[in-house]
Amino acid sequence: MTEDDLLALEEIRTLRHLYSHYYDGGEVDRLANLFTEDAVCEFGPGYGGDWVGREAIHANYRHFMSRYGGAFNVMHAVTNPAIVLTSGDRATGRWYLLDLRVAEGTENPLILFGIYDDEYRKRDGRWLIHRTRLHFLWPKRDMGAFRA
Repeated sequence: MTEDDLLALEEIRTLRHLYSHYYDGGEVDRLANLFTEDAVCEFGPGYGGDWVGREAIHANYRHFMSRYGGAFNVMHAVTNPAIVLTSGDRATGRWYLLDLRVAEGTENPLILFGIYDDEYRKRDGRWLIHRTRLHFLWPKRDMGAFRA
């Protein structure tokens, strides 16, 4: 593994961590800018089906964020990254997701457990999310085939 490979892996880790910080903090503009213009989010019918393109991604995240009533009332904990560089400007990754509701007065903080299944692209020197699929494990199991 080269130094450039190690830097790419760290940039992708940071990208996915920023996704969680921006989502949880209600920063929809910054969140949407983590995606390529032609990105696709595959979250299933319970979340509006496929969101295609950065504009649709922005609008859908704004809608879902509005349900939580403010910044840091939910927390996306992403763990166990498995990132594979497939070329100089492409990579795949999987992350475990523990999605928690942490608003004051919440009795049960567990929202869902899942696995993010991602494709990344490097555009203009920046790693971005090109495609993400969420495989749901709990409370309702809805899993497709993994990309790789």
